[in-house]
Amino acid sequence: MHQLTPPREEQRLLRTVPFEGDAALLAEIVELRARNHQLGRALASRAVIDQARGMLMALAPCSSERAWDLLVDVSQHCNIKLRDVAAALVATTRDRMLPEPIQRELRRALRRLHAADRR
Repeated sequence: MHQLTPPREEQRLLRTVPFEGDAALLAEIVELRARNHQLGRALASRAVIDQARGMLMALAPCSSERAWDLLVDVSQHCNIKLRDVAAALVATTRDRMLPEPIQRELRRALRRLHAADRR
């Protein structure tokens, strides 16, 4: 995977390009590298999120969609990015403690899930 070009370097490159067509090509390369970097991060996050969903499906038990909703719920109530909530949950498999705010909100979300299922 290509390294991202630092923003200042991108600006310098865009200013020193001799031909307009070269500038457009360089701008496209910069944009594609940024998009490639974002996609790489999304793929890495997705694997952790899917692992956390599987853990919740076994813990709750619930469907994949419900597990997703639980993660979203915890993320929103803790004001922590979903990928970070998922990473914290997966880290518990490596003897890490789940941070207290996430523990608290996960308990609440599970109670709401089970209460909804009883109706």
